[in-house]
Amino acid sequence: MTQRVLTGITTTGTPHLGNYVGAIRPAIAASRTPDVESFLFLADYHALIKCDDPSRIERSRQQLAATWLAAGLDPERVTFYRQSDIPEIPELTWLLTCVTAKGQMNRAHAYKASVDVNVAAGEDADAGINMGLYCYPILMAADILMFNAHQVPVGRDQIQHIEMARDVAQRFNHLYGGGREFFVLPEAAIEPDMALLPGLDGRKMSKSYDNVIPLFEGGAKALKEAIARIVTDSKLPGEPKEPEGAHLVTLFDAFATPEQAAAFRTELRAGLAWGEAKQRLFELIDGQLAPMRARYETLMAQPAELEAILLAGAAKARRIAAPLLAELRAAVGLRRMVAAPVATEAKAKVKTAQAVFKQYRESDGQFYFKLSAFDGRLLLQSQAFAGGREAGEWVKKLKTDGAAALSTAPVSLAAGVTLDDAAQALRSFEG
Repeated sequence: MTQRVLTGITTTGTPHLGNYVGAIRPAIAASRTPDVESFLFLADYHALIKCDDPSRIERSRQQLAATWLAAGLDPERVTFYRQSDIPEIPELTWLLTCVTAKGQMNRAHAYKASVDVNVAAGEDADAGINMGLYCYPILMAADILMFNAHQVPVGRDQIQHIEMARDVAQRFNHLYGGGREFFVLPEAAIEPDMALLPGLDGRKMSKSYDNVIPLFEGGAKALKEAIARIVTDSKLPGEPKEPEGAHLVTLFDAFATPEQAAAFRTELRAGLAWGEAKQRLFELIDGQLAPMRARYETLMAQPAELEAILLAGAAKARRIAAPLLAELRAAVGLRRMVAAPVATEAKAKVKTAQAVFKQYRESDGQFYFKLSAFDGRLLLQSQAFAGGREAGEWVKKLKTDGAAALSTAPVSLAAGVTLDDAAQALRSFEG
């Protein structure tokens, strides 16, 4: 069975080595797996929650698109798109918002963390918190459910959001599915053995700590300068160094083969200088990044190529999103106002119901009935009956049995009237 895997990256910054090792590289590797259908997107709507600098968002979108492609993403194998190019996503967000409990949003980790910071500072609990942050999990749910992703690779801090997406999907299915499951229930895909890449100071590599190693920006020079600033212990050249726990070694391991990693540890224990170790680390990383960097620089210089690739990806994504959203709109009652079959039938009945039976008694004391069309034209004329009850029973029989009773009914067709004309008029009494 084909598994759909969806990954997004927020467009608020420049990719660094941690982004590559922790998210980009494994996602690209996974996209090459047989029986995996990958969806990779630039989460630029999410970026608006964190950033109000348009130029920064614009630049980041370009950098991230170029990074993914330079790192080996094949847009023919995956669906690669900008979130903002899929208008079905914000519409689905609203449909999901309408079935999401406010109490559930109150318990979202990101919102609670912001509230806790405000309360600790003596501020109003919701000071500085916008609805983008508050409703972030619903937009994330829409990203996932729009394409019915089976797996979503996330950090442990995002597991709650996947659980929320499952809850919302179940609620929508229950309320509007009518026995059908519109949404599959996504699973969080956690890499248990994937350690966070350390930054220059040993803490998690993050722009907020100002300890990142650039991926492509600044070229080989910026990469080498950043590696030179990695904090190490004070042991001199020739002194044995313990590799375990050294974040320079952790960085080396992220790019090395098992054989290279083992040899590096042996040299450190034998007294390899930290300066030489950093040079070895630079050569290892640059050897892998240099071909990608060249492709990255080409793409950054040709934004029209990036735009064409992203628009093609959006078209591919919308071929999935648009039909599903049309079904969801119909499920919640947002349907086009067209005449339903029942309404058409009722309209036809109104027109033919103007045919009417009339019972009457002539001066000779005999009873008769006749059937006239809506325009007063005579269709059927009965023979004479001695009593009104007998005439009435035949009227009832013709109304009940319709054209089937014509062959035995004591009636005659009026001049110019066919049997079909009479049968059509009798059909107005059916039901």
